[in-house]
Formats: sequence, C-alpha cells, structure tokens
Amino acid sequence: MSPPRRLAVLCSHLRPDGPAPSAGEQSEAAVASAVSTSTCASGGGAAAGGDGGGDGDSAGCVFCRIISGEAPAYKVYEDDVCLCILDSHPLAPGHSLIIPKHHFPSLEATPPPVVAAMCSKVPFLSNAIMKATECDSFNLVVNNGAAAGQVIFHTHFHIIPRRSGDKLWPTESFRRRSIEPNETSGLVSCIKEQLCSTLEGCKTEASSLLKEP
Repeated sequence: MSPPRRLAVLCSHLRPDGPAPSAGEQSEAAVASAVSTSTCASGGGAAAGGDGGGDGDSAGCVFCRIISGEAPAYKVYEDDVCLCILDSHPLAPGHSLIIPKHHFPSLEATPPPVVAAMCSKVPFLSNAIMKATECDSFNLVVNNGAAAGQVIFHTHFHIIPRRSGDKLWPTESFRRRSIEPNETSGLVSCIKEQLCSTLEGCKTEASSLLKEP
C-alpha cells in the first residue's frame, strides 16, 4: 500500500477538521455532542504503553489516542471493554468501528474474553446502525495483517451497512470455483494438526500453573 493511501486510511479514523457531516441541518450543539473524546478504562494506560498484550508501537497508535481522549472521534457507544466510533471516511453511511480499549496489534494477540466482548456487541450495534441508515444488511469485516489491508495495528471490527445493488465489493460478482477434494484433504489435516498443537500447548500451560505453589 502506497504511503499516501496508508495516510488516507489512517486519517479516516480521526474526525476531519471540517464541519461534521449530517443528513440535514444540524445545530452547533448537536455537532458538539456527536464529537466527543473517550477515556480509557482502568488499566488502559498500561496496556496502551505496551505491556497489556500490545506491541511497542502502541504509544503512537491512533486508536489509543482516541481512547485516551487525545484525539476526538464520533463516538456512538462505549463500555468498559470497547468503544464504537464512526469512520469519518466511510465506505457507506454508518460505517462504524468497534475498538478494544486496550492495545492489541492483531486479532490473534487479542485475549479471547476481549474478542468475545467485542463480538457480543455486534448484534446490538449493527441493529441500531441498520435502523439509523435504513438498511437491512451489513458486512462485519476484520482486516487482520498487512496483506489483508490492516493499516491501524490495533484490533478493530468494521460494521458496514449495505444496500441491494450498492456494488461496494467488486469481488461479489466474481465466480467462485468449486473446492477440489485432492487439494483440500491435506489442508484439512494441516489445520487439525495446528489446532491440536495449540490445544496441547494451552493444556500444558494450564497444568504448570496449577502445579505452582
């Protein structure tokens, strides 16, 4: 991804300097209430500093700045674990981001309870977003890793409202080839081996913790 494109995507998660977008005329008070800052949950400062499962780049993370209140954003929901904001350069009206309040650079680095808390809010938030945008469908997207288009290395989910015929994803018109049994059997075995290895590692770690005095 080119530097200008990366910068554009980075800036899309911050409130633009210009007037807030609206579906009609809005008063200054309404705009002020829509643009707000959010304070980290207790312990969030340490996590954002890098010892809560994050990486060394968390100090300069755009989302951490929003969470700590250093950068404004269009906040629509907040609890002790996560925050939901509008993307100010949306792919569709109502395009929102669910962000954990602690810094984790990727989905696999994010603790399962945090992922579960984020996922548990998807039906609640998506329902409100679809009603507000008069849509009946949405995409839930996670760009995990640079090759998948992740630019902000702080775990986040995209909720993108959809309308019939909006042609948002060109790949939706692509013809998908059928699965090949010869190619698949080896892949299935490999995935199962990885899962067993991960489960065994977790069991071993749990057993060692139980044996500690």
